Parts: sequence; C-alpha cells; structure tokens
Amino acid sequence: MQASTLKNNVEPAAASQDSGQKSRSRRSTFLKWLRKVHGWIGLWGAVLGLLFGVTGILQNHRATMKIKVGGQSVSTIQVAMPAPPPKSPAELAQYLQAELKLDRPAERVTREKAKPVTWGDQSVIQPEHWVIRFIAPHYLVTADMWKGGSLVNVERRDQGLISTLEGLHRSEGAGVGWILFADSIAGSLILLSLTGVLLWTELTRRKTIGASIFVVSLVTMIVLALQSA
Repeated sequence: MQASTLKNNVEPAAASQDSGQKSRSRRSTFLKWLRKVHGWIGLWGAVLGLLFGVTGILQNHRATMKIKVGGQSVSTIQVAMPAPPPKSPAELAQYLQAELKLDRPAERVTREKAKPVTWGDQSVIQPEHWVIRFIAPHYLVTADMWKGGSLVNVERRDQGLISTLEGLHRSEGAGVGWILFADSIAGSLILLSLTGVLLWTELTRRKTIGASIFVVSLVTMIVLALQSA
C-alpha cells in the first residue's frame, strides 16, 4: 500500500519534470533559430547599412554643420533644335537622350504654358517653357528651352563620390534593381529590430528596464518629430 502511494507521488513529479525539460528544449531551439536569423539578416544588410548610415549622417548635418563633401563639376552647352522641331517636351526629351548619349530616359518633364506677363508698362505674351531633367546618381542634366526658339540650354552637373553615394541613398535616378535591393535592406532593418527585441526579451530578465528604454525612445522620437514638423 505504501509502495503504491510512493509510486503515485513520483509519477506526477516525473511528468512535471519532463514537461519542464520539453519547454526548456523548445525555448532553447527557438533562441538558437532566432540568433541565426538575426545573424544572417545582419550579414545581408551590413555593407549597405553602413553606406546608408554614413550618407544619412552627412545629409542630416550638412546644412547645420556646413559639412563640405566636394564640389560638383558643372558644364553648360547649347543644343540646336532638330528639324522639324519637337511638338512636345516628351519628344524633345527623346531627342536629347539620343543626341547627348544619356544612358536613361528623362525623369522629370515640366511644361509651363504660355501666359501674359507685365514687362515695364506693357503686357507681353511669354512663350511656352519646357524644362526636362535627366537624373542619375552620378549626374544631373537639365534642359531648358522656350517654345519657338532654335536652341536648347543644357546644363550638366557631375556629382562627386559622396554626392553619388547620397544619390544612391535616395535612389535618385537609380534602376529598378537598385531600388528593390535597397528595399530589401530596409526590410532587413525592420527584421533586425524585431528579432533584436525578441532576443533581448528572451535572454534578459530585466524587462522593466527594457520597456522603460523603449517607451522613452518612442516618446522622444514623437516629440522631436512634432517639433520639426
């Protein structure tokens, strides 16, 4: 009778111990998997994350701290209009791309309609104004002409190394491949943040301190964003 009682007491204890071991084993497996995911994601985004970080600091502080990153090389030419002349800014953009041997189509085309303006004590009609911009990370080409004219003023700005990197940061004139690659890095940063928080909560018992840091960071971001808006 006594042996049977002891056996009945041991069995629940053993079952509870097995359950605890299985729970710890699952937690350990989850943490190992989470560390691997965090590490591989960090490796994927490390180089471009460094690029985005450096260029982001330069863009944030260039105006206030007057950081000089090297001058641009600027050149201006005049291009003769073809015969017959283009009927629209889009046609002119195609012509200039071929004539100037630019490696991408125009990014921005603006058309300001003809309008009356005051010149001195008389009113005159200002002709239609076309502005075409070809944008790439390493250059900016702006074509400017007044409809009816025979010449197109074209200005080219070749960016320096830092300005080119900043252009890549903003994906200005970048191809679809680069934009998708940059999107993958942005997604990696989101996943790094989430997996980092999960790792911290699973490995650290001082959750109150962590929650306080997170809340303070969130409130600081909101307050500074509202002040800057």
